[in-house]
Amino acid sequence: MIAKPRDHAGDVQGRAVSPRASHFRGSLGRFATGVAIVTFDGATKRHGITVNSFTSVSMEPPLVLVSIARTAKAHDELAGRPFTVNILGAEQRQLAMHFAGHPGPEPLWVEGDTAPRLSNVLAYFTCKPWAAYDGGDHTLYIGEVADFNYRNGDALAFANGAFTTIPESQLGMEDLL
Repeated sequence: MIAKPRDHAGDVQGRAVSPRASHFRGSLGRFATGVAIVTFDGATKRHGITVNSFTSVSMEPPLVLVSIARTAKAHDELAGRPFTVNILGAEQRQLAMHFAGHPGPEPLWVEGDTAPRLSNVLAYFTCKPWAAYDGGDHTLYIGEVADFNYRNGDALAFANGAFTTIPESQLGMEDLL
């Protein structure tokens, strides 16, 4: 069970964000992050949520964490469901925008044994639900990695409010079918 968020200034309940909170967000934005899409099958349809809060938690057992905003449309449907974290390549900005609320062409899906994933991403981690924790205006979902893989290529990144590229020194492609 996920605890309800505490009352914070500028939280998901629609209050104005304070100048301090705005400055805090700007300060956090100076840290470059990769861009990922969390995909899963909900009760009635397939979902994808663009995120930049993703990290490894444990090697044994293999655990990863994604932070999902409580304001995300599919937030409540993710609880207790298997999911895939899809790490995007530099050429997949349109895919990031598609799942951030700016629809584009329908993406190509790969049916997984545990959860659906997106085709030809830079890396993926298919997860079984492990735990969920209150993270203020976000929920911290931890998944136990059931399957993973990667290909060579530059990574899509986000810093200072804009997309950028993290280059890979040796370019190449591997099929992730």
